[in-house]
Amino acid sequence: MLTNVVKHGLERIVGEANCSFSKEELLCYSYDATNTLHQPDAVVFPSGPEEVSLVLKMANSEGFPVVPRGAGTGFSGGSLPVGGGVVLSFERMRNILEIDTENMVAIVEPGVVTWDLQQAVEKLGLFYPPDPSSLKFSTIGGNIAECAGGPRAVKYGVTRDYVLGLEAVLPTGEIINTGVRTAKGVVGYDLTRLLVGSEGTLGVVTKAVLKLLPLPETTTTMLALFPDLRDAARATSAIIRARIIPSTLEIMDSVSIKCVEGFAKTGLPEAEALLLIEVDGHKAAVETEAEAVRRVCLENGAGEFRTASDRNEVKDLWKARRAVSAALYKARPGKINEDIVVPRSRIPDLVDGLRGISERHGVLIASFGHAGDGNIHVNIMHDRKSQAEAALAAAEDVFRLAVGLGGTISGEHGVGSAKSRYLDMELKPDAIAAMKRIKEAFDPKGILNPGKIFPGPGPQKRAPAGAGYAESK
Repeated sequence: MLTNVVKHGLERIVGEANCSFSKEELLCYSYDATNTLHQPDAVVFPSGPEEVSLVLKMANSEGFPVVPRGAGTGFSGGSLPVGGGVVLSFERMRNILEIDTENMVAIVEPGVVTWDLQQAVEKLGLFYPPDPSSLKFSTIGGNIAECAGGPRAVKYGVTRDYVLGLEAVLPTGEIINTGVRTAKGVVGYDLTRLLVGSEGTLGVVTKAVLKLLPLPETTTTMLALFPDLRDAARATSAIIRARIIPSTLEIMDSVSIKCVEGFAKTGLPEAEALLLIEVDGHKAAVETEAEAVRRVCLENGAGEFRTASDRNEVKDLWKARRAVSAALYKARPGKINEDIVVPRSRIPDLVDGLRGISERHGVLIASFGHAGDGNIHVNIMHDRKSQAEAALAAAEDVFRLAVGLGGTISGEHGVGSAKSRYLDMELKPDAIAAMKRIKEAFDPKGILNPGKIFPGPGPQKRAPAGAGYAESK
């Protein structure tokens, strides 16, 4: 609980109108998409780095936790105030400060919604590629904290590839600037890369310099239907082997397809699996690549292949893809969604392994996601009662499978509080110890977003049965 001295201090820093202690408002900042509740003691809405700095300096002197929060769309518990304290919400810092068309950079505040930035730069013939499924809600600050990806990552990379520099407030209150706004820069340690993906544990981003690209001339969207999920997985690898790098290469299994069609009514045909594929660039190159994709899919067992004929069909296909996570609740009331990654060539082995896990634990497993870069969202569906423990055991087996195939337990959701107990499944003790030393150097009193990434003392438990680790990246 915060003392009255702290409460009055927070009000002086951001103004009474920009600080709340009411239970009703605090509830709105107590959860994310994990469906796990951790209520803060206060929420403050800073207007700039100076106010963030003062809050953090007070936290160090008074000993309360501070948790940065964007839109709360994360799916690993990264923005949850697990130890109470103060939530820093960036709803007042939503300005696109500059779009430099000549040098192709944008400077934005952390509360800018990803979609809004994309629409603003596209009007000027520019392109900001990172596209998490929550892009119409999630913020740039949250994307930076989690190093968000998305369907276009197969060709264009993830958020870290577009962050040139940052203004950030360290846990001890110092305001620093990292990186550059130029194409190159190698002066000193790369603090920008260190902060990106650190899940709000090493600093609070208050401004970002982002790289932009020229907007592709044209895009072609295609749909390939397969009689078996392994065929779709093999086609994925074959497309890349053919030296084609699609801008998106998404996969959905039969459970996902059926649930989406029942949920969104987008006209998806019945199939055991599908690939949603896009190629973009200059028109002539796109035509050549689209034909090559068609040929590869048919050679690898596609029973049907179609090219979207107009913008409405493209819109419907992507509406279906982005609706998968929510639609899966039609299959079972409980869902655990894990965002594992394996090498593309091992996706067929992943498919076989997941079938074995499903049979062994008696739970339904649905898979979809970014096949082009091996990032598959594995959804373990259960009844929230008799199958809940089996679902948790299945999730652990999914992690072991991913690591055993040369992959990782998280491609874009982060570790947060949801996966911290599994950190040593992937990382060796010396690597974890080095990371902890970095955290201690930046945050000696442990006030910034505590309880994230590293497991705490005592037994660690997953979120309550039925918590939905749904797709955000």
